[in-house]
Amino acid sequence: MSVKTTNDLDELDHRLGSVEDEEGDGGTSIDFVTLLHVVRRSIPWVVLLVLLGLTGSYLFLRYTKKVYQSSSTLKLDEQSEAGVLGLESNGLKMESGIGKLQGEVDLIKSDIVYERLKETMPLEVSYFVEARVLDAELYKESPFTVSYDTATFDLYDQKIYVKFSSPSKVEVKIGEEGENLVATVGGPFTLANNSLVVSTSSDFNSNHVGETYYFIVHSNQRLKSYIDAGLTTAILNPESKTIQISFQDHNRYKARDIVKNIDAVYLQHKLERSNQASKQTLSFLNSQLKETEDSLQKVEDDLENFVRQNKSYDIKSTLQESLSRIQELEKERMELRFQLSLLNSIQAKIRNNEDLAMVAAGLQGQQGTDPQLSQQLTELSNLQARQRMVQMTSRGNTAADNAIEEQLSFAQNKINAIISANKSLIQAQLENLNRNQGELTGKILQAPAQETERARLERILGIYEGFFNQILNRRVEYGIAMAGTTPDFQILSPASLPNESNPVYPNALLVYAVGLAAGLFLGVGLIATRYLLHDTVTNLRELERNTTVPVLGVVPSYSKEKMPVSKLVVNQNPKSALSESIRSIRTNLDFLSSAKKKRIISITSTISGEGKTFVAANLGGIIALSGQKVALLDLDMRKPKVHLALDGDNIKGMSTILIEKHTVAESMQQTSIPNLDFVSAGPTPPNPSELIMSPKFDEVLQELHQHYDVVIVDSPPIGLVTDGVLIMRKADVPLFIVRANYSKKAFLKGIDKVVKTNHLTNMATILNDTQGINMYGYSYGYGYGYGYGYGYGYGYYDEEVKPTFSSRMKSFFKR
Repeated sequence: MSVKTTNDLDELDHRLGSVEDEEGDGGTSIDFVTLLHVVRRSIPWVVLLVLLGLTGSYLFLRYTKKVYQSSSTLKLDEQSEAGVLGLESNGLKMESGIGKLQGEVDLIKSDIVYERLKETMPLEVSYFVEARVLDAELYKESPFTVSYDTATFDLYDQKIYVKFSSPSKVEVKIGEEGENLVATVGGPFTLANNSLVVSTSSDFNSNHVGETYYFIVHSNQRLKSYIDAGLTTAILNPESKTIQISFQDHNRYKARDIVKNIDAVYLQHKLERSNQASKQTLSFLNSQLKETEDSLQKVEDDLENFVRQNKSYDIKSTLQESLSRIQELEKERMELRFQLSLLNSIQAKIRNNEDLAMVAAGLQGQQGTDPQLSQQLTELSNLQARQRMVQMTSRGNTAADNAIEEQLSFAQNKINAIISANKSLIQAQLENLNRNQGELTGKILQAPAQETERARLERILGIYEGFFNQILNRRVEYGIAMAGTTPDFQILSPASLPNESNPVYPNALLVYAVGLAAGLFLGVGLIATRYLLHDTVTNLRELERNTTVPVLGVVPSYSKEKMPVSKLVVNQNPKSALSESIRSIRTNLDFLSSAKKKRIISITSTISGEGKTFVAANLGGIIALSGQKVALLDLDMRKPKVHLALDGDNIKGMSTILIEKHTVAESMQQTSIPNLDFVSAGPTPPNPSELIMSPKFDEVLQELHQHYDVVIVDSPPIGLVTDGVLIMRKADVPLFIVRANYSKKAFLKGIDKVVKTNHLTNMATILNDTQGINMYGYSYGYGYGYGYGYGYGYGYYDEEVKPTFSSRMKSFFKR
């Protein structure tokens, strides 16, 4: 043995606190041996889960209302002879294809069929018999019927319970919590302001007395929703024009009757619609023929009025006559303008008192000249001549001169009057000529429009004549096509009565398959969960497989009594399995070190609760019973337990020895076994690590070697503190305790790390608290694992820990 220095301890702390560069598989690989172990131990649970799944499937099938489906297949085959008559090119080809079939599908699901279905089936009132689990509908089997006033009834979609207290009396209430109303069977009564009559049917007998029934009066909306939800219409084959009608219901007879009645009302409506369409088409053709005939007559009247108004049908010849007439009127206008200009000239000459002899001579014999004007001009000219003569012979202002002046003035006034009258006459004639010319010009301008109107009337006349003839021909053709069209509706597969043992829902095979799959799925989930939660060492094989350190032996569970703390029990039950297993460990220790040699045995674990104190006390007791002197040291000074296990005190001990307050002899305590002595931990010091690495500890070991054959050291757990590792390096045989179903598998990697780091060639493990395994199975093997950093608190304890709910569940999954 050698004394470890402070530098050695620092190096040990550094190694334990760091993470190795080399890493193992990290638990990512599958441990097939553990998995097989979990599978084997989970088989009863898997079988139980499968049975539970199948049981659940059975209960689901047992207490789920069965849904039955009835179906029928219709063939729509409207054969037309129009193609044979050569009329398909006229647009009389019958509509076909998926579009027409989809229209029929929509018709079947329409309100038209629904309203007719209500008239042919008793769907408005449903009757039920109350059962413990599943109520059954009494379709056409009800022992009673209900009648009510539809005009005032308002208890729609409510359960109205009926119970016959006798064949003549019945109890009625609304809902399960309603108040009972006793009424006479067959007589009217009032329920919530609704008048009802409950009558027995021909199926009523004494067995129905005392049974609880109820009925529901469905509202139109609820009934329509019920039909829509259960009805399925699908096109089976567009080429063969087949349609499938299906209906699902809990009552198979009701499902069949609904499909049967839908077939009937649909076919009836189809025939009525076909006849109505034919009548409407003929009526339309007749009305169009009458309207066309009236329009044709109107166009003919318009053309006749046009001829009368224009007095000619030939607009072109009338146009030539108007042009000639305009030329004649233009000549007359020029002559009248000349006459007007002449009169203006004469009037001007009169005003200027000019000689009118030439004018009067010019007007003589001219065509169109007023004779009176010519005569007056001649007289005026003669007066002018006389005046000139008188003026030549007279000295002026004589009576003769005055007389001539008066005559001249009178003559001029008379001529002016005549000229004015003639000018007015000529002006009137010019206006008349202009008016006539305007009318002729208007006719000329209207000639193109009149020609266009004539052409339009002739075109409309031709269109209506052609349309009239076409409609007349179509009416004859459609009559022929109707005579050759035969409506043929076939029910290829009538509504069938569903098999009672073969509902569409629930599917028994599928439900059982789901139950079986659910059981297997849960079983696999259980196996996976147990495997994933299987992070503790459970048996010797797992311990051997997960660490390279040899297993010295196993210690079975001690169940004879409940121990709050670790106890020495081998002396009380020397022939027990526990005692035999520890004797086996004592024997196996001889393979690690000679029994004749004095030995230091250190016992530690990863965390508290793994049973190192229990093993140390009982192993010391077994070795002592073999005749060797054994000293048991409690160096777990932070949490001492040895004095409790050996019924001693902890007033003085290793802590007081190491500080040289007491000697070993003063601190040594005897036990019930003569060769077994122990030194307790003593009062808890503030610096246990420094005390252990002090030279005084080596002196204590040397002193004990002089008086004892075996020194067993109960070391602290190596989870966080380095005390246990330091003691293991001083020991001849370091032992590491692993507790079954308690110690984590990750701890085993820590054991390999400790061995590799500290070169502990004689280190061995002991599996503690095992159940039902080979107690004597052990193996030796040397190898190196990889290290783990620890994160466990040091508040450990050896007494039994009360399991929590989470720990119980975790333990369950790991079993």
